[in-house]
Amino acid sequence: MLDLARAYLEGGATFLQLRAKQAASGPLLDSATAIVAIGAPFGAQLIVNDRADIARLSGAAGVHVGQDDLAPEAARRVVGPQGVVGISTHTPVQLDAAVREPVDYVAIGPVFGTASKVTGYDAIGLAMVEQAAARAHASGLQVVAIGGITLERAADLVRAGADSVAVISDLLRTGSPTARVREYLERLASVGRV
Repeated sequence: MLDLARAYLEGGATFLQLRAKQAASGPLLDSATAIVAIGAPFGAQLIVNDRADIARLSGAAGVHVGQDDLAPEAARRVVGPQGVVGISTHTPVQLDAAVREPVDYVAIGPVFGTASKVTGYDAIGLAMVEQAAARAHASGLQVVAIGGITLERAADLVRAGADSVAVISDLLRTGSPTARVREYLERLASVGRV
């Protein structure tokens, strides 16, 4: 995990999410603390999935919660006013509720079909990303598109209003995560987003 985080950072990634749902608290804290330290020279931020306590203890930038996790308000109390809190959304109803929460960004997806994570939701497509961006931006929030993201689709998501894209499996597709992150950054720079 640490080698992979380092490879992403060397490629230019500045925002990483640690997602290890089955990890015990001690090893998860150790991993998060190590990734925070590895990311510091790069100016990178780590977001810990689900675990506001681990985010706070490790010095991570913040926490990302899902619909069935700790409520954003409670997560905010744990990570503090300067911590980043993000939330996953999958439907217009969830999005409308999320923009009223004390969060910094909303993730919307799965935009496309994905095998990396079973969400129980169908792919939402670009039109929903556009709607999510309009709603979230009106509330001063950032939008992260997630689910089935590939290099070929990334620019379309930014054009649809996403501020960033969350990528898992496509970063491993070529066997060189460092080079793949660079490819993403080049592609996103071509549409004015890095």
